[in-house]
Order: sequence, then structure tokens, then C-alpha cells
Amino acid sequence: MKRLIFATGNQNKMREIREILADLPVEILSMKQAGIEADIVEDGKTFEENAIIKAKTIMELTGELVLADDSGLEIDYLNKEPGIYSARYMGEDTSYRVKNINLIERLTGVPDEKRTARFVCAIAAAFPDGTIKTTEGVIEGRIGYEERGENGFGYDPIFYVPEFGCTTAELSEEQKNAVSHRGKALEKMREILKESVNAE
Repeated sequence: MKRLIFATGNQNKMREIREILADLPVEILSMKQAGIEADIVEDGKTFEENAIIKAKTIMELTGELVLADDSGLEIDYLNKEPGIYSARYMGEDTSYRVKNINLIERLTGVPDEKRTARFVCAIAAAFPDGTIKTTEGVIEGRIGYEERGENGFGYDPIFYVPEFGCTTAELSEEQKNAVSHRGKALEKMREILKESVNAE
């Protein structure tokens, strides 16, 4: 296994992924770097189903090992919205600043104990032999009252983690990778990939 493709075009995600999987003897390419253009219909009902759809689609196109993730924010008070629609919430081209402000406004007057939320990340690996492996990571927190922090992306500035006393956008890159939903799911996936690298 000399290289793997991560089915995303998100540069922020690619940076996190490369940092966490840095010790694997493998080149990690985004779809763009691998020269792949594909319109993937994510019609799964869960993060795991969507991750599998993405990974399988690109693996079948390329015949290579492909990783894909699907992640999002679940807010308990809003019936776990935006959930699997996190990226498409309020329309795909809507900025996260607008999305974040909208969510804060929808929680106006809601006390701390009812602002519970979590980031969930499912990662799927589609191996060329048809094997599929999945992992999941979760970080619990709550929704803040304003955007805070410059280090994250997406919903990070409104996701407050009580144990750190700050949002995930205020954590350093190292701290975030150690505790984030994607970091946890990637760590588990790293162990699976290590085994297959050693088996080759």
C-alpha cells in the first residue's frame, strides 16, 4: 500500500488527516490530487452509511484504497440537527458564519444544561478487495452563545468544550487532533491501516 486517497476536497480536513496519519508509510492524496472528479450522492441515513458510500464509490473508480469520512454536529435541543445535513444545512453555499449565527439564534433563551451537543465522525476504508472497515469518534460539548476562536473551521467556533473551557476553534492544532471526533476516529482507523500495511 503505497498510497491512499481520501475522498474529500476540504483542505482543512486534509491537513488534519495528514497530521494524524503522519507515521504511516503511505502517501495521502485528496481526490483533486489524485485527479478524480466524481459526483457522489450521499443518500445514507447515518454518518457511517454516507462515509461508506463515498469510500466505495471512489474505490470502485480507482481500484485503490480509499478513506472517506462523514461528520457533523448534533444538537440535542434541536432534535439532533443539523446532523448528517451539517455540510448542507441552510444550503451548500451558505457560509458557516451564517449557519453558526442561525443555530445560536435558534437556541436563544435555552440554558446551558439544555445546549448539549456533539460532533460525530464516521470514517470508512474501502479496500481494493472489497473489504470495508469503519470507525467512529465523538466529542461531547455544548453550543456557546457567540463565535469564539480562529483555529477551527465549520461549526468549531460555537462548539464549547467544558473540560477545556473554550471552543474547539480556540484549541491548538495538537489539542484538537487529540480530542476531536475526527481525531478519535482517525486514530482507530490508523490502527486498522497499520495492520494492513504490516500484512503486505
